[in-house]
Amino acid sequence: MDQRSLGKRIAPHLILILFGLMFLAPFAWLLLTTFKSEEEIFVIPVQWFPSELIWDNYLNAVSMIPFVQYTMNTVIIALLSVAGVVVISPLVAYGFSRIDFKGRNVLFIFMLSTLMLPMQVTMIPLYVMFNNLGMLDSYWPLVLSAWFGTGIAYNVFMIRQFFNGIPYELTESARIDGASEFRIYSQIVLPLAKPALLTIGLFTFLNAWSDFQGPLIYLNNQDSWTLSIGLKQFIRENSVAWGPLMAAATLFTVPIILMYFFVQKKFIEGISITGMK
Repeated sequence: MDQRSLGKRIAPHLILILFGLMFLAPFAWLLLTTFKSEEEIFVIPVQWFPSELIWDNYLNAVSMIPFVQYTMNTVIIALLSVAGVVVISPLVAYGFSRIDFKGRNVLFIFMLSTLMLPMQVTMIPLYVMFNNLGMLDSYWPLVLSAWFGTGIAYNVFMIRQFFNGIPYELTESARIDGASEFRIYSQIVLPLAKPALLTIGLFTFLNAWSDFQGPLIYLNNQDSWTLSIGLKQFIRENSVAWGPLMAAATLFTVPIILMYFFVQKKFIEGISITGMK
């Protein structure tokens, strides 16, 4: 192999490594800051590595706020949201992909048009609706939005693309054998869609885990707060507990990173397949 061809093979990897380091730098700074004292965080010139590892920031992070309780609240909301999206979205996507009915394309375009509505447009009507239903200061607005509203159009579109890639001969032969639509959906189509379901499930979990605006609007009782709101408690009126805040933010981020590494293969497979016709 000559030097020119070797350079062509190495150059893309070097570029990817460079961009990878650029994206990794903020998280590295976050992680290293959790072990610094208050003085070292703001020292000039910038000091990347702490002179001494200070573990008290992590102890303060879980003691200054009800960290465990907020974590459990966040997990409950995230899991219920994932359950709703995984149950509802494939059903709707199957109807748009495999059932031929009058007005199907019009309804599908109408559903996709809801993606153009920013959250700020629907925020007040949703608040008024949940207030009239007596659901404020509970998890219902956050969970029901995942089951019937927020993100449904995007998830339906992704799974529909996946369903369109499944050979129609499979479902047609099942219909000829007398299988019902629900049996075709549950026993033939749905098992083949595991990568797509895992992908939308991961997206939904990430959105619910990091959601700040929803819990801020609907949750008034501090016992029901999520981690995203809990982090705000480190920012006081006249001061900020930077060390514990960085430690809490690290603990807040680690589950997301671990989840991605565990499901990375299926996640990439689902993204690649749903993008193909």
